[in-house]
Amino acid sequence: MNPQRGTPEDDIGRRARRLKKARDNPGVSPLRGLGAFGMIGWSIAVPTVGGAFLGLWLERTVPQDFPWVLALILGGVTLGGFIAWAWIGRESKEEEEQDHDDH
Repeated sequence: MNPQRGTPEDDIGRRARRLKKARDNPGVSPLRGLGAFGMIGWSIAVPTVGGAFLGLWLERTVPQDFPWVLALILGGVTLGGFIAWAWIGRESKEEEEQDHDDH
């Protein structure tokens, strides 16, 4: 018998613990990246489109020398960028905490 290895029961116990850990912590799904991509896209698209519609309404209601649509589209893109940035930061923080808890 190899002196570095334990008894067959120890080997079976180690394998069982590894399998249980793998089953309890399956890791990151490949679809999670696709979900994150979609979330970032929606968080930018919704404020942008909302700004465009609000700008069209304001141009009919309160005409100005500057184009409301363009101003509010840029505002929507900026707001969406901040929302996406905050969401990515929160997800990164949660992943770091989860990695820290696993070790």
